[in-house]
Amino acid sequence: MAVTKGRVLNQIRQLRIQAGLTQQELANLVGATRQTILAIEAEKYAPSLELAFRMARALSVPFETLFQFEEEEPGPRD
Repeated sequence: MAVTKGRVLNQIRQLRIQAGLTQQELANLVGATRQTILAIEAEKYAPSLELAFRMARALSVPFETLFQFEEEEPGPRD
């Protein structure tokens, strides 16, 4: 069975705001820059697995709550 392509979605912004954290505060907690947090929230950059787990832990949510994988529909050539 072939694995379909997709993209990683996240709930970081919503959960960060619920936790009362700024982008800079979350960045400080997880050892990243504010710019990295901004890019991840905008889904322009996928974090390393290690950073993703640190973010989930910092926001006190399961990994699957913070990140989701959306499969793309197969195209005519797939």
